[in-house]
Amino acid sequence: MTQKTVTRDFEQYCQEIVEKFEIPGFSIGLAKDGQVFYENGFGYRDVENKLPLSPDTVFGIGSVTKSFTSIAIMQLQEAGKLNVNDPVVKYLPEFKTPNEAYTKQMTIHHFLTHSSGLPALPTLFKALSKSIAKDAMSEDDGQTKGDIGAVEQGAQEQQIESVDTFEELMADIAKQEFTLLGAPGTVFSYSNDGYALLGAIIERVSGMTYEQYIKEYILDPAGMKHSVFHLHELVDHDDTTSLYNAQMKDGEAIIFKSNNPWDAPSMRAAGFLKSTVNDMLKYAEIFSSNGKVRDAQILAPESVASITTPYMECDKDRYYGYGVMIIPDFYGCKLIEHGGSVKGVEAHLTMIPELGLSGVGLANLTGVPSMKLLFSAMADQLGKSVTDSHFSYEVVDVPELELKQYEGDYISGEGAKYTVVIEEGKLQLKVEGAGTIPDIKPIGNDTFMVPFRESELSLRFAKDENNKVTRLVFGFRQVPKVS
Repeated sequence: MTQKTVTRDFEQYCQEIVEKFEIPGFSIGLAKDGQVFYENGFGYRDVENKLPLSPDTVFGIGSVTKSFTSIAIMQLQEAGKLNVNDPVVKYLPEFKTPNEAYTKQMTIHHFLTHSSGLPALPTLFKALSKSIAKDAMSEDDGQTKGDIGAVEQGAQEQQIESVDTFEELMADIAKQEFTLLGAPGTVFSYSNDGYALLGAIIERVSGMTYEQYIKEYILDPAGMKHSVFHLHELVDHDDTTSLYNAQMKDGEAIIFKSNNPWDAPSMRAAGFLKSTVNDMLKYAEIFSSNGKVRDAQILAPESVASITTPYMECDKDRYYGYGVMIIPDFYGCKLIEHGGSVKGVEAHLTMIPELGLSGVGLANLTGVPSMKLLFSAMADQLGKSVTDSHFSYEVVDVPELELKQYEGDYISGEGAKYTVVIEEGKLQLKVEGAGTIPDIKPIGNDTFMVPFRESELSLRFAKDENNKVTRLVFGFRQVPKVS
């Protein structure tokens, strides 16, 4: 049974997390059946000038943008202009990978569900390079971690070939040497490139730019008047957050203002929309009101059902639909969610459609537990503890000799580097730029649970037909073993 208020425990927990992670500003809102019943801002949108947060403060939403992209694809399917089972090359004939047979098998559905077989590629860094070059090298180590990937600073020190258009993106992928993870539809691995190319399909099918399509067919009908891809589009609205970043110095995180938003024109469909708590709570109605926001029918009910179908397992007890993740059993309810993370952004959208319950949390610093706070908000509404987890597992004993097979370096094309070592009989995961993650628990079948921003993610090791470890599966990505 849901309530239409929050408990003191929840507000206290939010305050504790904001202080623990030194979050400059965190804005949160909750709604029931389309009616906002709770909004709060912790901290500031501009710490230095003590500017307060409001429900209309504009933040980046990162990869929550992917759900907008999936809605656009489903709208075009409803209009008879494409089908999710169409081959990608039908619309993007110049799209090529090292495996021509697999490339021809890739469908729009595979891109929507991150099951095309594409590994994480360095194209994201190239797409961001012009933005990163504007960052102050003296105070920014350039590594922003989250679901948009870990991007290494270097654009000011080396000549990076930027990737600014969809055509340049496809040309860059075509000339790269990489191995696809498997036949399309068989392996889940989060792919910003796949979602970027969905933006290209939207442009070619609709005859409009991706950004203009999203504005005309989603943002405007839903009344999301403060949601934009470019801040200069906001007329007479200066309620926007400053961006903050963190740099490790002598083992301590130093938080500083770094008010240079990153942009990647060829990757906007993967994660570069900006929005507000109020606008995102309007948007959430699409999922709980059979595609409607107030009087506007944004999407057909059947399309909403397709988007929220759990197609591919992406983590323990968690699945990917079209641009959203699905937890089938969140204290007995089906929870729909997605996060977004890029420099100065840590966003999370969380919904329980069957209860008409939705929540959004927006922070102006990456690497903070927005997801946990939104999950706690939903748990609070269900009368559960705000600190507990919705799922359980049993820890098993794994002999040190067996753990040895996992040791080695694993490097993602997006720039993340993980090193697995065994110390004192326990598996340790070392993340370049972030140190060692302790307290990793084995739960069997080459799978472990890893503490992650006040929550947990699974860590799994994939093997080949000879039972040899070839990849690490963490953070929704398959990362190849290199040593």
